[in-house]
Order: sequence, then structure tokens, then C-alpha cells
Amino acid sequence: MKELTHYFNQKNILFKTLEKVEPKALGSRKKIDIYAATGIDKNYYAIFIVEAKSRFLKKNAQELIELCEKLAHLQGHNFKQKILLIGSPLCSKAKVFLEQNQWQVDEKY
Repeated sequence: MKELTHYFNQKNILFKTLEKVEPKALGSRKKIDIYAATGIDKNYYAIFIVEAKSRFLKKNAQELIELCEKLAHLQGHNFKQKILLIGSPLCSKAKVFLEQNQWQVDEKY
């Protein structure tokens, strides 16, 4: 979590609260790190971190959007900022699909 806050500090984003959400709480068995955060600018952030050896495809992007909807339902509010930090190869169609759905995608954070 220290490297996550350091990464966002470099982008001048500071958090009041940062809590890790287990994928089991959302009914998922995926190996993904999920964080719900509140910034000092009073925006809500949904942060998803994916580290995999296989390519991240459009199908995975659709599943990620569904996970974010479940997270919004679990937390009781919508997220203004949805961020995907990915360390695996990313399909260009998946990146375009996420950006069309108001996601910020950072490769190799």
C-alpha cells in the first residue's frame, strides 16, 4: 500500500481514506487488488491493480466494469474516478473500451 500512495503522491493526488476491499466481498475469485479511496478533493476513487502473465482482453475489461458496479453497490456510492493500474500486457481494444467508459488506464505503474 505504501508504493500505491507514493505513486498517487507523484500525481498530486492525496487520500483521506484508503481501504482495501477483498475480491471475495464482491463475489469474485480473481487475483486482483481492489481499493476504495476518498481524496482530499472529496472525490471517490475505485482503484484496481492487475498483475498477470496473460494479456488483459476486452472480456476482462467487461468483468472489471461489473466488479466496479458491485463495489459501488457494496460501498453505497458511485465512484467519480475509476483507475486501472496494470502490469500485464494490455489489448488495445480493452484499453479503448475502458477509456470510453470513463476509466483511467495506467500501464506499468
